[in-house]
This record gives sequence, C-alpha cells and structure tokens, in this order.
Amino acid sequence: MILPTITYSEDQAEAFDRVTEVLREAGVDLENSVMTPLSDGKQKALAVIGKAGSGKTLLLAELYKALEAAGVDVVSGDYEGKKRKSRRTLAILAPTNKAASVLRNRGVPATTIHRILYTPVYDPEYEKIAEWLAGEGERPQVEGLTDAALDRAFAFFQNNKSVPGALAAAGLRGSDFITGWKRRDDPLDIGFIDESSMLDEKQYNDLREIFPTLVLFGDPAQLAPVGQSGEMIFDRFKGRQKMVLSRVHRQTQDNPILDLAHALADENLTFEGFERMIEEASKKDERVVWAQRVESDLMARSPVLVWRNATRVRLIQAFRGAFGAPGDALLPGEPLICDGIELPAKHRKKRIDLEARGLIKGAQVVYLGPGRNPGFSRIHVMGAEDPQVSAASIIKIEFPDEEEPFIPFAARMGAAFLHGAAVTVHKAQGSQWEDVQVFGPDIYAAARMGRVEAGQPLWKRLAYVAITRAEKRLFWVVRNRLARPSGPLITSDLTVKPSVLKLAIENEGTEA
Repeated sequence: MILPTITYSEDQAEAFDRVTEVLREAGVDLENSVMTPLSDGKQKALAVIGKAGSGKTLLLAELYKALEAAGVDVVSGDYEGKKRKSRRTLAILAPTNKAASVLRNRGVPATTIHRILYTPVYDPEYEKIAEWLAGEGERPQVEGLTDAALDRAFAFFQNNKSVPGALAAAGLRGSDFITGWKRRDDPLDIGFIDESSMLDEKQYNDLREIFPTLVLFGDPAQLAPVGQSGEMIFDRFKGRQKMVLSRVHRQTQDNPILDLAHALADENLTFEGFERMIEEASKKDERVVWAQRVESDLMARSPVLVWRNATRVRLIQAFRGAFGAPGDALLPGEPLICDGIELPAKHRKKRIDLEARGLIKGAQVVYLGPGRNPGFSRIHVMGAEDPQVSAASIIKIEFPDEEEPFIPFAARMGAAFLHGAAVTVHKAQGSQWEDVQVFGPDIYAAARMGRVEAGQPLWKRLAYVAITRAEKRLFWVVRNRLARPSGPLITSDLTVKPSVLKLAIENEGTEA
C-alpha cells in the first residue's frame, strides 16, 4: 500500500489503492515513480462514487499530486508540447466550466471536456515560444517581442504553467498566436472525470476514444442526464470497477447542510418530515435559513433552484420587475444561461470557437452590455479561466403562459441565452454557490406527484441535488414571495484575472 500524505478513511484508502493498481497495470507505477510508454493495450475504466461529504474531491486531488510527483505530464487543453514515446499524460476534466472552476479553486488544474476534445492551433512563429516555455526548445527570437517581454512570459509560466497566460504577459492576445481549433487527433493517456453523473453516452464514447485509462468520480444520488432513463454511466460498472465511498464524518462534522442531504436516504422520511428537519436545523445553525421569501439580491449571482419550468419563468419575471428591467432590453448585471449555439453546420469553426470560450449549453454568464456590433453582447462566463468575451448572441426572454419567448435583440446566428435568475435543479448539477436558495413549494409539488426515478422518489433526488449546491448557506424558501432588492444590479463584483486566452470572436463587421 502506498503511504498517503494524509490520513484516509478505510474506504478512501481502498479506493486510492485500487486506482493505483489500475494505473500500474496501465504502466504508471506511483510507488516507485516508474513509467513505461503508452501501449495499445486493453482499455481500463474505474468509477469512484460517493455522496456529498464522502471525500471524492480530496481523493482526486491526492491522486493528481501523486501522478504529478511521479513525472506524469498534466494536460490543460491550452497547449501541448511535442509527442514523446515515453511521455505519460493526465487530464482532469469536468462537464462544465463551473464544475471545473470548483476543482481549480481547490488547487486541481481541471478543464472542461470540450477543451480536451478540441485543441488550439498555434501560429508557428509563436509556437517557438510555447516550446521554449515547455522546455522543448531554445529561447527564441521573435520579431516584435523584446527580451523583457520574453522574460515576463518566462516568469509567468514558472508560477502558472499556462502558455496562453505567459504569452499574454508578453503583451500578446489570443488572436495573435491561436489561429483556430481542431478536433484532437492523437490520444492522451489517463483521464480523471469529475461530476461524472452528468456524462451522457456520447460524451463517454468521445472520452473512450481519447483515454485508454479513465477514472470517473461521481455522486450516485444526483440526477441522471436527461434522456438516459435515470441511468448514469457508472451504473453499468460491475465488481471491482466501482469503488463506493461512505461519508467521512471527521471532514464534514458539524455541517447541517450535509446532515440534511444524508437524511434523505431514509426510506421512511416524508416531505413533511424533511421540512420539519430543515426548520429545526435553521433554529440551531445560521447556515440553514427557513426563508419566508426569495431574496432578489442573491438571484443576481446564484439562481433560485426550482423543479418546474413554469415556476422558473415566474420567478425570472418577478426578479426583472424588482430591478426595474424593461421588457425589451437587458440591464448590465442580469444573469443568463447559455441555451446552446445556433449555427448551421458550415460554421463549425465558429461553433468550436464559442464553445472553447465556455459557451456550452448550460453555461452561466452575466450580461455586461452590448458589443461593438449589432447583435453582439459583452458577457462574463462564470467559472471560465478567461471569463470576459464578446459574442454574437440571441437573447430570449420568457413570459408566463406564452409559448414563444420575446427576443429583444439577436445576431443572425450565435450563442443563444435564456435568463438565469432561476434555473431547474437539473441545470444546476455540477455547480456550487456560497449561498443557494431552493424553492420548497416546487419540491413539494414533485412529492405530491409521487414520481420515482431509479428506484427513489423524485422529490428526494431533487432536494439532494439542490441543497448540496450550497457551499456555505442554504435558504429553503417556503412561500411564493420576493424580497425587494437592496440596490441596483452591479457588475463591479466580476473581477477578472490577467488575460489567459482571448480569441478574436468579435471582429469588426462580422458575426460569430
């Protein structure tokens, strides 16, 4: 058994050893830091599953550290060096930018599945700099870049290991050195997939084409992807392919939100009994709030979680009315949800560009204002490493009892957006916010319907996913009321780190 740097629970230690065994069979010996070249042998897949508080993220982080210490290269999706037969690689992926950002905030260099499926194409002149930074070439001489600029790039890379960020530190924009995106041709090696309960069949098959060794980390109590009949990808794993973690009490003790989440496993617990538990918890701990109304201030950055679309639309309209938003325009600071990319097949490159910036279905963004060209919007992509972008947009504002949304402005084609002040629990999977409001009357409606999903009452699955989105405080809203905002919508809270990647999505006279 490998001696870990922390004290694991018994099932965490067993899972660590099982993953280590799979990696050793794949030619990566963590114990002795010995690696053999990637072979074309049998594919391997393993699932590490557990409910909230079971230590999945901790285990993933420790495995990443062990692989990096053994000399495995971590692939971020920003740049890849020259292929070497002896090179072994690890990519840590999540289905959405928000899910990836949760890992990055914990020191794990995660990226999205899409950023691994599609890789950037570098201008040959600037690729020399990337090769030098990666230790694969001599210090280059590039026209237009001074020695001081190259020194800034080198210093940045030593601390951040981001080639685009280093090039930005040298004074370059993404449009200077990235000429486009292409579907990955060459396979990688080891893939860790977080939030794998969100994986659908197509995503899993795409990953299997790239990674001969996959380790899925997921929560079996979450909601399965729409269209998969309540089944998650790891449900089909059998025997030693699946490691199950229990709650680690020493890591989650005195956490009333996790207490409530785990209480839902009680087969005899009714919705009424669950609400009584929430009310009692709110009297003992300020991290649980028995709320008489929805807080409109919180809706601007963390959506109210609901079950029914009708509820979602009503709450969105109440939010917009509270902030005085006009019916035919957006105010800077309004939250949006990407509803997909509306582009014909011949514009595949534009689609890849938009998705590479994080504008995938379900991405959460904040509207900053109109772009330079008609139909463009300046937006902040929540959870993205380089969050601010201007893109051709199709904005849809929904109204109660109206089938078709109102479109205040739109490019001929581009990224489509719905309002994001309220979202369904399904859409919230993979995301976390410090404060989360759950609209209790909707969960009650699901309980009254008596629906069952994968052998469990639907209301329990909805409640579990909804409350485990809260990092610090849970607001369980019991009445259909909205509090007045304390002030106007703002955008000053959306701080931006130094640019890591700036694609030329908005060009004068063109639409993405």
